[in-house]
Amino acid sequence: MSEGDNSVFESLMHVSKKGTQYWEARELMPYLGYKTWESFNRVIERAKKACANSGNAVSDHFRDITKVIKAGKGANHEIDDVALNRYAAYLVAQNGSSTKKEIASAQTHFAQQTRRQEVFQQRINEDKRLEERNRLTGVESNIRSTVYQRGIKEPIEFASFKDAHIRALYNGKNTKQLKEERSIPSKRPLADFDSTVELAAKSLSLAMTDRNINEKDLKGADKLHREVIDNSIATREALLQRGIIPEKLKPEEDIKNIEKRRKKEAKRIGSLSKLKEIE
Repeated sequence: MSEGDNSVFESLMHVSKKGTQYWEARELMPYLGYKTWESFNRVIERAKKACANSGNAVSDHFRDITKVIKAGKGANHEIDDVALNRYAAYLVAQNGSSTKKEIASAQTHFAQQTRRQEVFQQRINEDKRLEERNRLTGVESNIRSTVYQRGIKEPIEFASFKDAHIRALYNGKNTKQLKEERSIPSKRPLADFDSTVELAAKSLSLAMTDRNINEKDLKGADKLHREVIDNSIATREALLQRGIIPEKLKPEEDIKNIEKRRKKEAKRIGSLSKLKEIE
């Protein structure tokens, strides 16, 4: 199979009702150069081991299924099959016989497609972080305006208010401690290295605080501090219930680097557009 025929792999792809892409192993088998299920199933088993050895759950990528086919004289016969997601299909190709030209072609195809999927997923994750970071900036601006009108007068007092919020969310650790543990430069905002879930958690706790301060007509630094602490603790408890421990989360890529990368991409796209107009 030549590289130009790689589109056949995509034509064999199925899409579940939930939008999940997958291949049925028996359909894929002849296009990988295998004639019998017994020999191809051995390749699948090697792929499953490779999946497990890489720290992934095999069941997340390989799903045993049963198919009904018509046998002689119109009778139905059940046969075993395996539904493979894109990563599983890639592993099957990687574990096939390197002497088969079909395997070499499949390895190239699924490696390229898997990489494209990884890049696409990374971009989606970055978009979510950028969105949550912008949301947090807006929420912090709102809460700052609210507390300045209700008893917190100085920037240093607002810093203390935010510190109370961080300590409650991170089990007593303050911003300085978290930066040191995560090797974040002291002059950079902690939130620029937060994961998406951390950014969302901070936005939620501060948004609840802003809402309650206004609804309860709270005034005075003590009451404002108590409110932000209570909401931050409630948010932390919700995270803990889902197995997320805020202070143990790893720092993400500096969000400023992502923004710089996006600006360069935009300039490059703009330059290409201008060249096309000239042509």
